[in-house]
Amino acid sequence: MKNKPKVEENFLWDQNMKNHFTIPWAFPKLVVSSILLISVLCIFYTLSFSNVSNSSNQELKIIKTIHGIDQDIIPPVSSPKPKPQEKTGLQHIVFGIAASARLWDHRKNYIKLWWKPQEMRGIVWLDKAVENGDDDHLLPPIKISRDTSEFKYMNPKGHRSAIRISRIVSETLRLGLEDVRWFVMGDDDTFFVPDNLVRVLSKYDHNQFYYIGSSSESHLQNINFSYGMAYGGGGFAISYPLAKALEKMQDRCIQRYPRLYGSDDRIHACMAELGVPLTKERGFHQYDVYGSLLGLLGAHPVAPLVSIHHLDMVQPIFPNVNMVQALQHQ
Repeated sequence: MKNKPKVEENFLWDQNMKNHFTIPWAFPKLVVSSILLISVLCIFYTLSFSNVSNSSNQELKIIKTIHGIDQDIIPPVSSPKPKPQEKTGLQHIVFGIAASARLWDHRKNYIKLWWKPQEMRGIVWLDKAVENGDDDHLLPPIKISRDTSEFKYMNPKGHRSAIRISRIVSETLRLGLEDVRWFVMGDDDTFFVPDNLVRVLSKYDHNQFYYIGSSSESHLQNINFSYGMAYGGGGFAISYPLAKALEKMQDRCIQRYPRLYGSDDRIHACMAELGVPLTKERGFHQYDVYGSLLGLLGAHPVAPLVSIHHLDMVQPIFPNVNMVQALQHQ
């Protein structure tokens, strides 16, 4: 009776040991089988995809050959290079010259000194018609400014012709001239140096808004008007896009400033509304002075001389000659 429990104990021990070694061996077999199955499937799908890809490539090559578009024989198409932009020249500048019929016979002689009929474009804008002259072929064409009686002028010290003159850039733009980059404004007693004007304007991008000129040499004039205004007699340049923007709003702008004095301060007011500041070029000269210019010219800044204004107010640069002869001598 004492041996029976011992036998049962041995039997239970053998069963536990068998179970202990059987379970761990069954699990690895399942893992190995799964890995083998996955490997076989991967090999199968890889071979299938390779065959399909090769077949597709062959079909695509056949199609390209049929249509004559084999990439091996067609050179790559290069986009055309943009043409380099032509440098700014006199042909890209249009002048708007303010003049009066009363002084035309005298002051047209100043214009003839610098005007190049075969190379330059521009219009002389008069307040009324004048008789034709024998020297008309040496001068820009003449046009009559539009009537401006609809605009108010309320400055007691000035003259309402300032309204007419302030609209010259807009009236010149409306002529529809082609290949224009710059509009240059000046008076009939303004002497321009055309080649220097081209040198100055060539520095700027005519596709942007530019209002280029200079203030007066007179401190008193600048106090009365502005240091940030281009004085019209000394001349100023407006880029074509800015001239278009000005033309669209100028008449309404002028109506808002009836008490201003001249044409250049009206232009300046409209430029302020457009948000365009003055770009100063020290070669434009208003010369609100009297007497000799030798001191001012002798101390000229290192900049191209672009213009001289008020030729009837200052002394000739050279002695014993009149102003026209002095300018011919330059």
